[in-house]
Amino acid sequence: MLKNLAKKLLESALSVLPIAIVTIAVALIFTDIDGLQLASFSIGAVFLIVGICLFTLGADIAMLNIGREIGAYMSKSRKMWFILLISFIMGVIITIAEPDLTVLAKQIGSNTIIYIVALSVGVFLVVSMLRTFLKIKLSYLLLALYGIVFILAIFAPKEFVPLSFDSGGVTTGPITVPFIMSLGIGLASVRGGNSSTEDSFGTIALCSIGPILAMLILSMTGVINYEETSSNVLVIDSFRDVVISFLTTIPHTMKEVAIALLPIAVAFIVFQIFFIKLPKAKLLQIIIGFVYTYLGLTIFLTGVNAGFMPMGSELGSQLAGSEFKWLLVPLGALIGALVMLAEPAVHVLNKQVEELTGGAIKRSTMLVWLCIGVSIAVALSMVRVLTGISIWWILAPMYGIALVLTFFVPTMFTAIAFDSGGVASGPLTATFMLPLATGACAMLNSDILTDAYGLVAFVALAPLVTIQLLGLIYTIKLKLSKPTIKDTELQTKDSEIVDFDIINIDTEEINKEVDDNGYDH
Repeated sequence: MLKNLAKKLLESALSVLPIAIVTIAVALIFTDIDGLQLASFSIGAVFLIVGICLFTLGADIAMLNIGREIGAYMSKSRKMWFILLISFIMGVIITIAEPDLTVLAKQIGSNTIIYIVALSVGVFLVVSMLRTFLKIKLSYLLLALYGIVFILAIFAPKEFVPLSFDSGGVTTGPITVPFIMSLGIGLASVRGGNSSTEDSFGTIALCSIGPILAMLILSMTGVINYEETSSNVLVIDSFRDVVISFLTTIPHTMKEVAIALLPIAVAFIVFQIFFIKLPKAKLLQIIIGFVYTYLGLTIFLTGVNAGFMPMGSELGSQLAGSEFKWLLVPLGALIGALVMLAEPAVHVLNKQVEELTGGAIKRSTMLVWLCIGVSIAVALSMVRVLTGISIWWILAPMYGIALVLTFFVPTMFTAIAFDSGGVASGPLTATFMLPLATGACAMLNSDILTDAYGLVAFVALAPLVTIQLLGLIYTIKLKLSKPTIKDTELQTKDSEIVDFDIINIDTEEINKEVDDNGYDH
């Protein structure tokens, strides 16, 4: 356990420290941000490191294992209605606890978005399960659904279009992804067959579309209201104020996190009593995992609310109001690359693609492409902040390219690409980069909804293009190799073996976590 805790602590430190160092350096050189606010930001960075560490450890121990156990139980049931009902319920309650979604809701001053997004994720988790059992090709479904999305976006109020696409990006965060992925893998294995591996991926992609559709539809009804909030504004006159800001944030955050995690705890208790009936040793480990998750999420959100979001907003505001406003573009690009370099989930994704292609596409190549893609995405977001150009000039062409590529690359690449948007848009995107954009917009007297929001959507969009481009390169390489008929048969067999390995990559990672924490397989 201690070894695993140390590993998580190192990963979270590598995620937060590079961005913290760059931020402090830029603030000292190009702005007049005082030492007290820098101290508050530094304390917030420590809170984020500890919070992400405990939260991800708890998610591995509790959320991931709950998802696997429920998925395994559901896989034994041949009752379609039961599988769909449980998928909907679990999709809703897991999404309510998603920290990235909570951060976005706080920034727009409305908790309504949390429940809208949660319900839509539940619905589209059901859609994903139906796709698995009905053997519907993912690319056709994505094309149809995104076609509906863009038609609705044309008629929706323009100020809510960026926010709608952002809601899809924040949905697939550190709680949702491991749970839904483990659930999808378990259910895909029920159907079996050669395409069961492909069906294991794509669930996250579909669950990301649900919130976009729901937000667009409800924005036309007036249900969603945006409120200017001062949560990012922090007046600090002494170090005592810094300490007080954190101490006063903790109780409120503890209450919010408890309310968010309570439905998950209740659902697990019901399953434990009536269905899965885990042994006491494993049950105790999951309870400990819940405690880690609760503490981690509380510490994380405290650091975000009291330290990171105020700093991001203030830094964006001061840069936009100075002669160095152009610095927002390269700063955004640099932070985007740092997030990709440090994000642990990105490295797992890179390993999957390297295994899938039998080493034809190296994980280092994947990392470079992802860094370039996300850097460009964040830089374009900052260009939008400075110029006010419509999101359509970027969103429509990029989604068009991504959807066209689905017809030219292997299905597995399409599934992984659309799933990986949730991996790219990690916790630091919503907690720092988005406040940076909103702070700049406020200083420039721009429309925050139309010019700042959309950043998370751009980050989530980048892998859709980059990973599929790599898939296209892989396909071209295979064609240029001009294999013989015998070689082709051998490649087919090899690809089946590779596919089999891919579905077990996450399982191997999970089993390692299980062994480290003393579970029984």
